[in-house]
Amino acid sequence: MKFSTWRSKTESEVQEVSNSVDDVYENPAVKKDEECVEDLEKVSDVDISRRANIDEQLKELNRKGDEFKRDHGFFNNMKNLEFETNFKNKKHMVLMLGVFASFAGILSGIDQSIISGASIEMNKMLHLSSHEASLVSSLMPLGAVAGSILLTPFSEMLGRKTSLVISCGFYTMGAIICAAALNVQTMYAGRFFIGVGVGLEGGGIGVYIAECVPSTVRGRLVSLYQFNIALGELFGYIVGVIFFEVHGGWRFMVGSSLIFSTLLFIGLLFLPESPRWLMHKGRVGESWNIWKRLRDVSLESEQLEFLELIQAANNDKDLHANESRFQAYFDLIRIPRNRRALIFASIMIGLGQLTGINAIMYYMSTLMGRIGFSEKRSVAMSMVGGAALLLGTIPAILWMDKFGRRTWSMTIIIFSVGLVLVGVGYLININTNLVAAEGVYLTGQILYNMAFGSYAALTWVLPSESFSLSTRSAGMTVASALLYIFTFTVTYNFDRMQAAMTYTGLTLGFYGGIAVVIGIPYQLLFMPETKNRTLEEIDGIFSRPTREIVSENIMWLKRGKLSY
Repeated sequence: MKFSTWRSKTESEVQEVSNSVDDVYENPAVKKDEECVEDLEKVSDVDISRRANIDEQLKELNRKGDEFKRDHGFFNNMKNLEFETNFKNKKHMVLMLGVFASFAGILSGIDQSIISGASIEMNKMLHLSSHEASLVSSLMPLGAVAGSILLTPFSEMLGRKTSLVISCGFYTMGAIICAAALNVQTMYAGRFFIGVGVGLEGGGIGVYIAECVPSTVRGRLVSLYQFNIALGELFGYIVGVIFFEVHGGWRFMVGSSLIFSTLLFIGLLFLPESPRWLMHKGRVGESWNIWKRLRDVSLESEQLEFLELIQAANNDKDLHANESRFQAYFDLIRIPRNRRALIFASIMIGLGQLTGINAIMYYMSTLMGRIGFSEKRSVAMSMVGGAALLLGTIPAILWMDKFGRRTWSMTIIIFSVGLVLVGVGYLININTNLVAAEGVYLTGQILYNMAFGSYAALTWVLPSESFSLSTRSAGMTVASALLYIFTFTVTYNFDRMQAAMTYTGLTLGFYGGIAVVIGIPYQLLFMPETKNRTLEEIDGIFSRPTREIVSENIMWLKRGKLSY
């Protein structure tokens, strides 16, 4: 019997007996005093037995934790590149982990937007053709696909945190190569290495945070990563403005991520490894020691969650005990529970990337120029879109966990309206109505970026919490690879698509069509609600057939509720 099932059964028994006792006190004449005493003893016996069982397991965990610390303490911290930190208030430790880990988003954001400003002078100095310039922009997401593929072996063998440390190395190497590039081939290599770092980080951050923090703050702390991506994109545009008139300033732009990769590396030195990954590897004592640093284990709910974690790890071990290594490679698609999570994560990522955000961010300066701004003003006005994206992530951090994932997904409607305005802005003749064209276009850009900033948080939160413990690395590898394949596709083909469809057809018809025709119906009918569920409870959600999830969603929609 699963621990969660045992807990539920035990609690229901206690509640049943408790209700009978309440009935006695409501009407003392119904039962004799002896019967009242008997009922109270029954409640006490169940509660004492349950508590004794938990205490016995906690005692064993403490023994294993103390034994591990005694045998491996200092040397283990050196091996894990960790300066152990602890706080009396565990919320502070969780907050520090979330803030430091999500700081990686700044690196991703800078390297996505900085090319927008750098490309203007870089294209001239390196004599890049239109095709070569497109490849320089899109090689970062292509490198991120490679980084995503590396995520599973690195994350499974070395650990969630160690993978992030390795990503810092790729960032540093790529930034140095880009800043020193003398020809387009060197730029290709530098952008590709940066992309590998982005892929390792993008797929790893969400999993790392989700596995470490409580369910009540999981959404907002994973969303903080999207906030930092938006902040990094804004920093990229600001750096572009600062160095725009400096001769060779594009080298400072593309090399600026070196500063932030160094800061991220220092921050990671103070963070622990994921306790769920350690449990997955059978390192129970070490996992429990870190759990005590992240949670207040005097609370029974935190004790029970860790015991459920042990049960989930044991169930995974039993599941894979009788299967070959070849079968294990296909668990992600062979087992229905995992297959549902993979399809769900892939569709949500597709909705986030195929609606055009990265193409618009990469070519922001170019787009601003097409609507009537000068080269210098185009770089400066790019900050408008970056700032709007940043502001849009703030509501997700504050309220996603309160209102729920399904309710938050409806921000897709708002950014669809923004795409309509962007498309209409291009239809207005800039020669006769420049002010109107720029006004409508900028209004659309601001609305689109703000709404997308809120929506994009879901594309990191939902995949990171959907996969089972044993397939989380593989699942995030596929999800992350898809994310960057979609990014590469829309970025590399942006010029060709706008030439074939026009800017209006691309933004309003293609990007907007995907959001409205596919996104809204899918989210209303097929998207499960995972708000405030532990990762082990989410296992239960995806273990149900899809038709049951759809029926539940329809039932709540009929009651006028999106989230439940």
